Amino acid sequence: MLWIPVTVAAAAFQVARNAAQRNLMGGAGPWGATLVRFLFGLPFSLLFTLIAWLVAKKVSPHFTPAYFGYSLSGAVTQVAATAALLVSMRRAGFAVGTAVQQSALPLSGILGWIVFHDALSGRAWFGVFAATVGLVALTWRRGRAPIEGEAERPLSGAAYGLLSGLLFGFSLNAYRHAGLTLEPDHPVFAAVATVSVTQAAQSLVLGGYLALRAPAALEAVLRGWRGSLLAGFCGACASGGWLYALALAPAAPVRAVGVVEAPIAAAAGRRLFAERLPPEKLAAGALVAAGVVLTAWG
Repeated sequence: MLWIPVTVAAAAFQVARNAAQRNLMGGAGPWGATLVRFLFGLPFSLLFTLIAWLVAKKVSPHFTPAYFGYSLSGAVTQVAATAALLVSMRRAGFAVGTAVQQSALPLSGILGWIVFHDALSGRAWFGVFAATVGLVALTWRRGRAPIEGEAERPLSGAAYGLLSGLLFGFSLNAYRHAGLTLEPDHPVFAAVATVSVTQAAQSLVLGGYLALRAPAALEAVLRGWRGSLLAGFCGACASGGWLYALALAPAAPVRAVGVVEAPIAAAAGRRLFAERLPPEKLAAGALVAAGVVLTAWG
């Protein structure tokens, strides 16, 4: 059961990284803030990989075409998911964007049932229903003025949060298979090595894109290197933790335990960004989290 505390720790580091990235959105934009996670996390990931290799000693990594297929597909969807999450937090608020992201698991269950004819138990269907009701309540507005930075379309932030969750769900499964393909006997090494490989590819591609298309965003990222280092460190710890947990347990229960990210984000949003969620929003977020857990273990 080691994967449970590892997942909780990864979720905490992920909230810290998201908070640091959110502060960079103003000058760097969503793609610049997304680059921070990978570019400034790469040195820490490489260091973690070296330490894991030295500790493990007898490591035989298998850099096969299947490994690179899994890792690179996970890398691409993770980039898109991170950008979508940052836009969601900007438009709907830090806590709401994070909570809506968690609703991707039950909605993925619905898509699996419709498209792939995957069977869902009664408990899972109840979880889908609970998460859907919670999502509607979480994003419903009662005529209030939009918060600073929020778009005029009230559900656009929720839509981006949902898109983020779906993409993160695909990325988690791809990374799980990448780690198991690389070195199944040394899950810690496989986790941090995969983080290093993917962050190098993500930094190269996204950094090159910004250098050509949005040099001002790239300059803003480099100019804010102090905050970027914090985001990079937290991102490397979060990614390594997620992949280690995925090497020990399937993606569904890991994703379900990761719902602890939502209350952590609510506390962080209140303390760091002065976001005040009314009691009904807190209850809706809890309902979304409960629905996700029921669906994951259904």
